[in-house]
Amino acid sequence: MTSVVFFETEKGLSGFEISGHSGAGESGYDIVCSAISSAAIMAANTLTEILHLASEQKVEEGYLYIEVSQIPKAQDVLRGLELHLKELQAQYPKNLTVSYRRKK
Repeated sequence: MTSVVFFETEKGLSGFEISGHSGAGESGYDIVCSAISSAAIMAANTLTEILHLASEQKVEEGYLYIEVSQIPKAQDVLRGLELHLKELQAQYPKNLTVSYRRKK
């Protein structure tokens, strides 16, 4: 199962962490994993390469972490990703969980 954790602050979402594999299909044929990965990479690239927001990042096999310091400027991208992933979770509840972690 893939786990997505969005980081919440008083100013809004500050980033996200995605870990695990959805297990909805064989490697290379897992449409749930592909949808999650594609959306997450697009969001991370938009935050860093289009909006030029400073961020902490970590990418490994089955893991993506990104957190930005300019939280207000990141809201549209992060809320869009949140919406997309929550819809995927509704469609594939055995393969994806979306949760939140409160940060100061």
